[in-house]
Amino acid sequence: MKENDYLTIPQLAEILGVSRIAIYKKVKKGQIKAIRVGRNYAIPKKYISEILGDSLSEASKKQIDKAISRTVKEYGEVLRLLGRE
Repeated sequence: MKENDYLTIPQLAEILGVSRIAIYKKVKKGQIKAIRVGRNYAIPKKYISEILGDSLSEASKKQIDKAISRTVKEYGEVLRLLGRE
């Protein structure tokens, strides 16, 4: 495991401008993929672009597509009317 291929929770928190606790909670919930190294976590840099929103995983794309389909199904007529204004 190369040291340059991973970030620590404090490093990621500084990059994102949020608290270490916020990052730690997201790691514990599985929202940020991380590897446990002893008592610490290492976050692979390859996931950073996904975290920052620069790229989307296939799972994220499917989730977005589902949400769009559900919204159109529930509010399609309202969206059409709003589009006319």
